[in-house]
Amino acid sequence: MRKYYSLPLLLLIFTGLVFAVVMTENTLPYFDFSPRKGFLGTKTFEVTSQAIFRIGFYVHISSALLVWLVGTPQFLPEFIVKYANWHRMLGKVYVFGILFLAAPSGLILARFANGGLSAKVGFALQCLVWWFTTFKAFKYIQEGNITQHLRYMVRSLAVTYAAFSLRTESYVMYQFLGTKPIETYLTVVWLSWVGNLLLAEIMLSSNIEKFYLKIIKPK
Repeated sequence: MRKYYSLPLLLLIFTGLVFAVVMTENTLPYFDFSPRKGFLGTKTFEVTSQAIFRIGFYVHISSALLVWLVGTPQFLPEFIVKYANWHRMLGKVYVFGILFLAAPSGLILARFANGGLSAKVGFALQCLVWWFTTFKAFKYIQEGNITQHLRYMVRSLAVTYAAFSLRTESYVMYQFLGTKPIETYLTVVWLSWVGNLLLAEIMLSSNIEKFYLKIIKPK
């Protein structure tokens, strides 16, 4: 099975696994429900006291972590071939997590985003694109169209990986480009997911889905 792996794929998988640990370590402390912990400390009391915000926040951080954990293994060729039942089961969890939990709760948080209209629109569009690409991937596999399923899953996972890109780009811009915090924030709100989608389209333009089709349907 090693012949299925390439350096870019191995780097992608390694990144996913490492960031899964980071996300878990960052997410679990919030469940002591301290009102001013971490990200919550950037919000006003007026915002954090609203039930809709609190529900959206805790649903989003928990479902986003779940989606990341079950989404990362879907890249693994061996997982697709040798553990097809697990691939399908975790795929359903991934789809449900985005369509009914992570994307809708993300829209709630977008309503309360810092940074004005640009940030609110950026986060809202990210959630809508995330929902749409995941829904299309689900519909295509229901119809038995594996090629289009793969293509839309690449797009969906690209938006999922925006969580990683946002943090990485923020660090690079702030530490190496010397951008101000607000400049950094308003840039990565858009760059994190739009940039990932552009990379996904570049990958798709090279027909990357054929790589997986050869694994799923070997001659």
